Amino acid sequence: MKVPFLDLKVQYQSIKDEIHAALQQVMENTAFAGGPFVAQFEKEFADFCGCRYAVGVGSGTDALWLSLLALDVGQGDEVITVPDTFIATAEAISFCGAKPVFVDVEESTYNMDPYLLEAAITSKTKAIIPVHLFGQTADMTPIMEIAEKYGLSVIEDACQAHGAEYKGKKVGSIGNAGCFSFYPGKNLGAYGEAGAVATNSEELADKIRILRDHGQAKKYYHNVIGWNARMDGFQGAVLSIKLKYLEIWNEARRQNAYLYNKLLKNMPGIITPEEAEYARHVYHIYAVRIQNRDDLINTLAKQDIACGIHYPIPLHLQEAYRRLGYKKGDFPIAEKSAAEFVSLPMFPELTKEQIEYIAEEINKFF
Repeated sequence: MKVPFLDLKVQYQSIKDEIHAALQQVMENTAFAGGPFVAQFEKEFADFCGCRYAVGVGSGTDALWLSLLALDVGQGDEVITVPDTFIATAEAISFCGAKPVFVDVEESTYNMDPYLLEAAITSKTKAIIPVHLFGQTADMTPIMEIAEKYGLSVIEDACQAHGAEYKGKKVGSIGNAGCFSFYPGKNLGAYGEAGAVATNSEELADKIRILRDHGQAKKYYHNVIGWNARMDGFQGAVLSIKLKYLEIWNEARRQNAYLYNKLLKNMPGIITPEEAEYARHVYHIYAVRIQNRDDLINTLAKQDIACGIHYPIPLHLQEAYRRLGYKKGDFPIAEKSAAEFVSLPMFPELTKEQIEYIAEEINKFF
């Protein structure tokens, strides 16, 4: 049996007619850059997140970067985040001229450890970016309390957590802003690059709209130096179609995760993901931990089972961030989990038979 890590084609086939009709509408209206289809999706996505506003942008990286700029993060500032995330989180900080400052993560959720946060705050700290890794929220209550105590902004990196919840609240609605990527493989994926910022702040939403469009509030009248970070009309139309199915797809991911957990839980040497009591996990990634992962990945590959690693090198040990002066051992939980993560196939259309086959082959390996 062949099991891909991700199968975008099977999802496309299930909504193909709706997608084609939506794309045809974009072409007939020649609404290619921004426009009504993006505006429609922005309204729908804001409603989905339980926010007053959503602003479509070109990517999740744009969402993070423009949110920081809109919150006046700049040269000489510091922004606290975690080292076990995709580099875009830190890139956005760097492109503002600010310095990424890392804190370690909890071993149970792999998200920011709020009890280490306060010690990382300095007079230069301007914002905090908790990352909702793999589809599960960070513990936001203590993070928000610390941010309020020190007058800091909080930007949720929700790029892997579309529809995840913290104590019944959707991600993106808790901090000053929530940033989403719609890269094709995400729980809500576009057919190309796209992203969005969700917020309850009218001022912040207005600033991001201006920044995404070359700093202009009115055509050819540039209030600030901005960037070209608009969402394409095609992506807005596609995302409006797919948003209708997101809760169904997320629930399918959750059921797949429950089956994985049931089949793998008694195997020695493997650690399955935990769902925190405060969270509704949406399993963008189903990552287990084992100590000899390369052997497992190679063994499964021989059985036509594709796996991945998210992420093999924590950001503080990446060559790109050597200048920050961190060293191995500074963030032991992030480093340990990065050395042990194996991402198993996870997508809504994954079948019970495929999961049972994967579990059987893992059992044989052990």
